[in-house]
Amino acid sequence: MTLQINDTAPDFQAETTAGPIRFHDWIGNGWAVLFSHPKDFTPVCTTELGYMARIKPEFDRRGVKVVGLSVDPIESHSRWVADIKETQGFAPDYPMIGDPDLRISKLYHMLPASAAGDALKRTAADNQTVRNVFVIGPDKKIKLILVYPMTTGRNFDEVLRVIDSLQLTARHKVATPVNWKQGEDVIIAGSVTDEDARKLYPQGWNAPKPYMRIVPQPRG
Repeated sequence: MTLQINDTAPDFQAETTAGPIRFHDWIGNGWAVLFSHPKDFTPVCTTELGYMARIKPEFDRRGVKVVGLSVDPIESHSRWVADIKETQGFAPDYPMIGDPDLRISKLYHMLPASAAGDALKRTAADNQTVRNVFVIGPDKKIKLILVYPMTTGRNFDEVLRVIDSLQLTARHKVATPVNWKQGEDVIIAGSVTDEDARKLYPQGWNAPKPYMRIVPQPRG
């Protein structure tokens, strides 16, 4: 079994670089991003953690909390921060979860239940499946899962784009088309009848096909 979109994000207690947390309580009534790393002091992850720190104000503006996870103790995370700051120009200002017993990585199905051993003796290759991004909504449901290989850096601008879509479509009965960006036209959700759509959009819509009803992005 693996976690899927709309599953409840597993709750857990953990030590982080910002102190202990209970995950669901930490999320509160907002949104959250959990992104994971196979090992501290790895080059691709170093660039990712630095870039996330650089653009974290964009997540803050959207009411989205950010937390990282690496399969190493938090003492190791704290040492890694200096390298991230030196090489990327930004130090993580969000918590990093320590997962030395692999418990959370297993809970989120990033490592098999049989995985074992001292985290400090496990290599990045041993943990290479711990390369996920989870976007979690205020209802504690998983809204997005992205899984990356070790050799490909993640695109956090894309994560922001998806969050914009998720938050918009949670407020309004619309869907967003391919490559949609904030401010562009959207599609009336297929679950909305034409009768109901006329109430929501009395100005009408553009319909190149009956099932494709395009309107300007709703505000608010």
